[in-house]
Amino acid sequence: MTGTLDAFRADLRAWIDKHVPEGLADTFDWRVRADLPGSVGRLQTQEELSRAQEHPLFKEWEQRCLEARLVCPAWPEEHGGRGWDAVRLTVLDEECYRAGVPRIDRIQGESMVGPSIILHGTDEQKARFLPPIISGEHRYCQGFSEPNAGSDLAAVATRGVISGDDIVINGQKLWTSRFTTANMIFILCRTDPEVPKHKGLSYVLAEFSPDNGIDVRPVRSMTGTAEFGEVFLDGVRAPLANVIGGLNNGWQVVQSTLKFERVGGGRATTLLRLAREREFWALVDTARAAGRADDPVVRQQLAWAYSQVEILRFTWLRILADLEAGREPGPEAATWKLAWSEYHARLGDVAATLAGADSLIRPDGDDYPTTRWQDVLLTAPSGRIYAGTSEIQRNIIGERTLGLPREPR
Repeated sequence: MTGTLDAFRADLRAWIDKHVPEGLADTFDWRVRADLPGSVGRLQTQEELSRAQEHPLFKEWEQRCLEARLVCPAWPEEHGGRGWDAVRLTVLDEECYRAGVPRIDRIQGESMVGPSIILHGTDEQKARFLPPIISGEHRYCQGFSEPNAGSDLAAVATRGVISGDDIVINGQKLWTSRFTTANMIFILCRTDPEVPKHKGLSYVLAEFSPDNGIDVRPVRSMTGTAEFGEVFLDGVRAPLANVIGGLNNGWQVVQSTLKFERVGGGRATTLLRLAREREFWALVDTARAAGRADDPVVRQQLAWAYSQVEILRFTWLRILADLEAGREPGPEAATWKLAWSEYHARLGDVAATLAGADSLIRPDGDDYPTTRWQDVLLTAPSGRIYAGTSEIQRNIIGERTLGLPREPR
């Protein structure tokens, strides 16, 4: 299989080198899109990214990737993809990263909504909702978490009431990312409040616009940025045909969506790993610029950081090996999430210490500017919360992998 993958990589690299528009890599630092909150390089704004995606060279590259079916390539061929597994997706992401060009993706529509529709949707829903994801016409954000239902997702209180051929949704969602570019939202709502909380839930696709009862308020973080939004749903309407998996069967669909987010969204994992490697070498450069690269304590901290980055790399390779062998990663995959989030929180402290007193002073500028390492320090702790808290991950590892007794309630 290694030889096959080597040939696949060589073919893909040759295709990219032949078809990428000259100059595209210079229009934007496309690699920073791999960086999750708190990663070095996240100094370009969403507005700058949006402008870069309107550049003629980006549009030309996007069209060539669409024609080659390199958009949503993990989807089955009958739904417009190539049926690629996570290993080949990893190669695609690595080769685009190497070339400094964007991998044309559809974010949550590609890695979460589309696979859930393919698994649980009707033929009519597949025909209606999948092509607009591939084309980029539909851009999704997630309507799951609520102020009182984050880790306990089954406790959502947002209500969905049947009104003729529509479902009318009222409630509140929080920590909604991608809200600035979305025109669609996938919502988990309660359509039967008389049954146990894991039942009576429905998974609904709805238009994300003020004209459809959507009110979004940005949530500003410690860094001054607003990567997440608070969404108020006031009479949001969607046809009953937009309910995926059938009424009151939303919990089954949402479990698939979250699974796709953790595993099927392996591209985010690959890019996160690449971002952590890039971040480490930026920290080494910072140590050298500060004249502290020969300090024994600093070298020990850098050695620790490098070993953690390598552990992350090999952990992901182990997950890929399971996928290639036809085994879906079990709860042990929680070790990956726990490892990188805890590592990054500590790295923020290391970087701030290395930067010294400068880490306490904000740079001059409008609004609420931060330096690259201040950004890491202030946002890295959020990694212990989003995509499953560290406490949840430890419970999964202890109970499902190690077979320890369940945590007392």
